This record gives sequence, structure tokens and C-alpha cells, in this order.
Amino acid sequence: MKKKTWMIYGANGYTGQLIVKEAQKRGLKPLLAGRNDESIAAMAAATGFDSVVFELEDKVALHKALDGVSIVLHCAGPFSATSQPMIEACLEKGCHYLDITGEISVFANAHRQSDEARLADVVLMPGVGFDVVPTDCLAATLVKALPAATTLTLAFEASGAMSPGTAKTSVEGLAGGGCVRTDGKLKWVPLAWKTREIPFKHGKRLAVTIPWGDVFTAYISTGIASVEVYMSVKPSTLLGMKRLRMVRPLLAMQWVQNVMKRRIEKSITGPEFGERQNSKMELWGEVKSADGREVSATMTTPDGYDVTVWASLGIVEYLLTHDVEGGFYTPSMLMGPDYAASLPGVSINIKS
Repeated sequence: MKKKTWMIYGANGYTGQLIVKEAQKRGLKPLLAGRNDESIAAMAAATGFDSVVFELEDKVALHKALDGVSIVLHCAGPFSATSQPMIEACLEKGCHYLDITGEISVFANAHRQSDEARLADVVLMPGVGFDVVPTDCLAATLVKALPAATTLTLAFEASGAMSPGTAKTSVEGLAGGGCVRTDGKLKWVPLAWKTREIPFKHGKRLAVTIPWGDVFTAYISTGIASVEVYMSVKPSTLLGMKRLRMVRPLLAMQWVQNVMKRRIEKSITGPEFGERQNSKMELWGEVKSADGREVSATMTTPDGYDVTVWASLGIVEYLLTHDVEGGFYTPSMLMGPDYAASLPGVSINIKS
């Protein structure tokens, strides 16, 4: 079988660098790509991997860079701005598209192009990292246990620091408010729209609704028309989120976004190896049927960035060795409900 060439775009970013290091350990040889000539060249010299530098706005350079490439793992956010140019190029060049987004708008936009992807025989699969592999597989596992389920609730408790890219995406999310799915329709709601106690494995925690990617993807994966996702927060954080409702129009102004993002660039570098080693993620999910039956489950994973590295590379390796029909996929649709549980350090416990 002829070896396939695959690309990491944004290889010089925080998560991109982690993926490059793990790819090298696995004997994989990605084509390193990004916008920063100096940092990409340095990475290529250190790893021995081939590299290419181009801006996504330069369509000629983008298309030329994808010549002979079979898979792109897109790691350069914010994906609300960067995903569509790469998706368009992948569809035209017959190249599978993966990214590590968690943004609802990006999932929705990619899903709208599922027909084009089928015709082009291209896999479109946003969210191949912590957003949304564990939660998507948890949702699919719960529905497997209760096929008649009509509502789905997911929640997670995060520990550890954020990368610059994740922090910038969070800033954009503040301007957008919250989102849930009701009767199959996306419903945009205020920040901290609903709160509840979540019975995580280690105890109950206060949690608040957030616009996590599963609000979009879980409906595609499971067919459940009503979906809410929660994140555990401290009472002081909840109060702050509610106060932000009053200044949401201000947060949407571009100059405010730019100021906040510049501060992130100066102050956030992402968690160090030791921080990630000591970080755990706790997840919980519950499905209910119209006749009152319910099934819940807990999941524990390593740090979210480590999960992103392992999950994304596992999917890359699968696509490198399997012929997959084109179209839009969620992680559980392509890899199966048990995929998350197959990753290092991930455990799941189902309670009927």
C-alpha cells in the first residue's frame, strides 16, 4: 500500500506541538504546516519532518500545499474563523478534514456540507479531541443502553490550565451566550441559563449549562432531540457568568475581543507536562425515556490536552489504514461508542 501523506496545520501551536511529539513517538511522519515561517522551520529541523508555510487566506498557496495530502488535522483556531477555508480546500482536493474544535457553529457549518463531502468522498470530522470524543462516545454508550431515550444530559468537571487557543475561543463564546437543543432545534440562551447539581463519581457539584459541541453533535450521533451540557463551577464563577449577561453586547465588539485576546497571548502559555500529569477530567451523562426509564454513567479521563493528542492521532491512524465513505462524521459514528474507553487512562461506569 502506498504511504499516505497527512498534514498537521497549526503544528506550532500549543496542542499542535503536543500532537507532533506523540506522532514522532508513534513513527508517524506528518507534514508540518502553519502560518509562522520561523517556528514551523524550527520544528521541521528538530523532527526531520517536511514542512510548508501558508496563510489560509491565500487560496493558491493553500491548494498547492494540499497536493498529495490525504488527511488534514487542523489545529489552528479559532475555528470559527479558520475552519471553512480549510474545509473548502479539502473538499476540492479530495482530502479528509479533521479538527480539534468544540465550537457549535463549526460543527453546524461542516454538517451543512455533508452532501458535498459524500460527493467528493471526503470525511468531514470536526471535534476529534477532548471536544468532543469522550462526551460523544459517552452519549452513544448511554443510548446503546437505553435506545428509547428522548433526553440527554452531559456534564464535565475540568481541572488544569487552558492553552492560549482554548482561552481565545472561550472569549468568543462569552459574546455568543449559551446554547441547548430542544425538540431537535438549537436554542440560544443566556450565559448560565440553567444550573443543577451533577453527581460526578467523586461527589455532587454545582454545574451550569454551556454551549459545548455535543449540543450539536449528540443529536447527529444518537438522534436524541433534547440535549443539555453542563460544566461544574464555583458559586463565585456562576455569579460572574450571570453578571456578564449585562455586558454581552460589549463583549461582542471586535475591539473588546482583540484586547482580551492580546492579554491572553501575553499571559497564557498552556499547562506544563507536570500539570497535565496531575490533571483528571470527570464526566457524567444521563439519558431518560418518555416512560420514565433512565440510565446514567460516569467517565474519568486524563487531562483534556492529552486526550486530544491520543484521540486525534488514533483517528488519523484509522483513516490512514481504512477506506471510509465520505460525509460528515462524529467520533462515535466513525470509531464506535467504545473509542473513548480504548484511550489510555479512560474508564467508564454505567448505572442503570
